[in-house]
Amino acid sequence: MPIFGALRKRRPAAPFCTAVVPAAGSSTRMEGQDKMLLELGDRPVLVRTLQALEACNLIHEIVVVTREDLVVPVSRLCRDFGLEKVTKVVTGGATRTLSVLAGIRSASPEAELIAVHDGARPFVTQELLEEVVRKAAECGAAAPAVPVTDTVKRAKDGVVEETLDREILFAIQTPQVFEASLLKAALQKAAEDGVTLTDDCAAVERLGMRISLTKGDRANLKLTTPTDLDLGLGILMGRGEV
Repeated sequence: MPIFGALRKRRPAAPFCTAVVPAAGSSTRMEGQDKMLLELGDRPVLVRTLQALEACNLIHEIVVVTREDLVVPVSRLCRDFGLEKVTKVVTGGATRTLSVLAGIRSASPEAELIAVHDGARPFVTQELLEEVVRKAAECGAAAPAVPVTDTVKRAKDGVVEETLDREILFAIQTPQVFEASLLKAALQKAAEDGVTLTDDCAAVERLGMRISLTKGDRANLKLTTPTDLDLGLGILMGRGEV
């Protein structure tokens, strides 16, 4: 007689995923304020970001990468707000690439996936997180994206050279999620080549890998300027969080 449990189709366990959170920028466009520690509603920007990641069942560990002078304050915030998935707060490098590499090297050896999420993107939803992690587990590399709605022109020296077809243009967000060894190899190669990159997808693309896109969210904005903070407060008000 067959065992009932053996007849069930079991879903495989989710791969161990470490979220690496770059929070080592200089905040030059925030008019002298450190955006990670700025209060947004009733708590700092970085805390809101980490709480969103903490709540995701598909993320098992969080490594925060920050400036040397912020390691102690950030560690204290993680403790004060009970962020149990944050296992390490480490010092970043001179570039985003080196900072993310530092985070990967501090991740658990169990990590099969690395999700790189900007510390200044505190409005990421659970739906977005789960979709992109599951897609990366399936295909090895995934990132959320939103279609470009403005007309985009390529220009040189202030003169338009070409109008691009916005139907095939997308704005890429984070978290960008990759098979761990793939991302590490891609970033190490970029660092060795001295290439300056603005996101981690670009490093993987250099190795000839394709990135699968998942549905992004226009509210998943990166706080960069004081105006973004005003927009952020509007998002929180719309969600009933302030």
